[in-house]
Amino acid sequence: MAVEYDGAAFHGWQRQGSPELPTVQARLETALAAIANHPVTLGCAGRTDTGVHGTGQVVHFDCAVDRGAKAWLRGTNSLLPRTLRVRWAQAVPQTFHARFSAQSRRYHYVIYDSPVEP
Repeated sequence: MAVEYDGAAFHGWQRQGSPELPTVQARLETALAAIANHPVTLGCAGRTDTGVHGTGQVVHFDCAVDRGAKAWLRGTNSLLPRTLRVRWAQAVPQTFHARFSAQSRRYHYVIYDSPVEP
């Protein structure tokens, strides 16, 4: 899957020890587990910090059922806040790993310094 999100609503990518801290990974895993009907653990190409946005972030997970790309996309998005979206989903070989199979990564930093919020 590829996901995008507005990081202002999250305490970074990685699941935290406290369930009260919303993270991208925790929200996605909860939504995917509901679609899969079993717990899901995500791997990702790279993690983000609190407040950092993500676009085109690739994630992977193992699943015991085949729901099809459309069900993963639409079903998962129906369970997520509007600040977090699955952009696409597809089946991959068992050997695929979002982090270790990545051929490139791109980071874009924008620092907005103004007394007035955009």
